[in-house]
Amino acid sequence: MTRAAAHNATPASSEPKNPFGFATPGLEQHPAVTIPDAARRCRWIAVDLNASSFGVFFVNPSAERARLAPCFDADYPRTTGFTKLICGESCEELTRHARVSTLPCWWSSDNGSVSATNLAALTWTTRITPVGSEGSGIAFPAYAERGQCGLVIFSGAEIRLSAEQLPGIHARCFALFSAVARMQTEDSGRLPSISKRELECLKLTANGLTSEEIASRLKLSVHTANQYLTNTTQKLNAVNRMHAVAKGLRLGLIE
Repeated sequence: MTRAAAHNATPASSEPKNPFGFATPGLEQHPAVTIPDAARRCRWIAVDLNASSFGVFFVNPSAERARLAPCFDADYPRTTGFTKLICGESCEELTRHARVSTLPCWWSSDNGSVSATNLAALTWTTRITPVGSEGSGIAFPAYAERGQCGLVIFSGAEIRLSAEQLPGIHARCFALFSAVARMQTEDSGRLPSISKRELECLKLTANGLTSEEIASRLKLSVHTANQYLTNTTQKLNAVNRMHAVAKGLRLGLIE
């Protein structure tokens, strides 16, 4: 994919200023940046790295159960299988790294891949246990105001990144995450009223239960359980249940 193709992959943004760390003419008169615009800009970074996929994640602030909450990925507004994987139990080392280190971390299940060869040559990075059973990737820890932290993650078999490029790519990830965190903070000030039952269904969804299992656990009909989840998804202005869970985690509604 060329940079021009990446530019056209998502709709152009309209914002009053550019919070992503580089100047773009003609943006001063427009309203705030959007998640689709952030996804487009993250795609640009992925193109520069020759990565096949990407995602932006927040680290859940819960001290009891550290986990990643997805904001968006390469399939936005849908969710990739890789995102669902790393938001499960297999992301514990990745989440812990984001909380304690500013160094990018990388992994590869194939030491002979282009990604492994390139990433292994980088200084100021840390290698971690492969995320999932196969593949390669690199995660850039990022931080924002109010103690928010997260990761901007890129994956693919042919990632190319030099030591000279590393600081600039990390700086772009920092700026991107900061802008996304600002959007989420603004959204948190407009929280709708969500009922106890709706939150219970959302929490059980976050724990991996299906609608049938939720209905059985709460002694509801499957239709009612689905309706609660639909209500919560709409109230949180989410595109699907996974997105609603992610928003609930970031906003502290569920742990």
